[in-house]
Amino acid sequence: MKAGRSRELAPRAQRFDLALRWFVVVGVPATLAALFVWCGGWFSSRLSAPRIVDAFEATTTPHPGFRRNHAKGVCVSGYFDSNGQGELVSRASAFVRGRYPVVGRLSMPGSDPRENDSNGAVRSFALRMALPRGEDWRLAMNSVPIFAVRTPQALFEQLNADARDPRTGRADPAKMQAFLNSHPEVRAFDRFVDQHPPSSRYDNATYYGISAFRMTDVHGINRFVRWEVVPDNAYVPADAQQRRDPDFLLYGLMAQLSNGPLRWHLMLNIAMPGDVIDDSTRQWATTSRRPRIDVGTLVIERAQTQVDGPCRDIVFDPTMLPDGIAPSADPLLAARSATYRVSYERRTREEAVAGMSGH
Repeated sequence: MKAGRSRELAPRAQRFDLALRWFVVVGVPATLAALFVWCGGWFSSRLSAPRIVDAFEATTTPHPGFRRNHAKGVCVSGYFDSNGQGELVSRASAFVRGRYPVVGRLSMPGSDPRENDSNGAVRSFALRMALPRGEDWRLAMNSVPIFAVRTPQALFEQLNADARDPRTGRADPAKMQAFLNSHPEVRAFDRFVDQHPPSSRYDNATYYGISAFRMTDVHGINRFVRWEVVPDNAYVPADAQQRRDPDFLLYGLMAQLSNGPLRWHLMLNIAMPGDVIDDSTRQWATTSRRPRIDVGTLVIERAQTQVDGPCRDIVFDPTMLPDGIAPSADPLLAARSATYRVSYERRTREEAVAGMSGH
């Protein structure tokens, strides 16, 4: 009887062990993400990540299987060549001298994967850097150094103002004007865009991490930084001839890569006394007194389609950071992390349904 009971218990124990492993792999990170969002102070009964993703979806017609924002893009891959200078401010493994592979995505903000490139006032660059000891560094950057709004609630209101009217299929300009009247912080973003026309190509734009992050060095000293990647190719604004091609950004990227790799320098801007570190709508002053460190070269060697390229299933969550780098108290960081996850779950579920129906 004891031997028989032992044989019955063995499969149960194996199933329990398997369930425990899956909880560690899936449940623990999800729980930590939920706690991070909760501690970020924005996750409430009034506003949640699914509601923000719903609001993104309301700005366009349905596009199953695509990202809810930055829907139009292209995968890229290459490496980051760290020069070791980053160790002055952080113990992160990314700053140890060496070469680390990257997979990234160049894109435009927006929920329509068929959007005409001429409509994009902003370029975006997302990266996943694979580091030693299984660490990841994910960077989500835009060609504008600030965000339009400060809080997730304001973002939600902005998306609602831009939602399509079910009767007309178009957004209501009066709603957007009312939003702008109640959120004067948007003016700084609009002013920057007006003064900096969109670049003619993906590879000649500077991309900014926007939010501040805390870096900790080997001595335990903390400093706040904002980073940017600055291209070797000189900025040129898009001209009227390029704008006639709805996909000029993709074709320009491919043409440039046919001549060789593309390069950007990763620059760390160190916070000075008086700099705001929890508000993405406020740009730090440009001054020669600000410590600024070139920590290495980002090299992009190849481009691949987003449909089946290596970036397709990557969530470019800006709070996925190596030891030595941590988020600031900027409330948008927690919100971005949570909404990216919801967007990923929805589009992968749609892909699975489409795959089953195809069989």
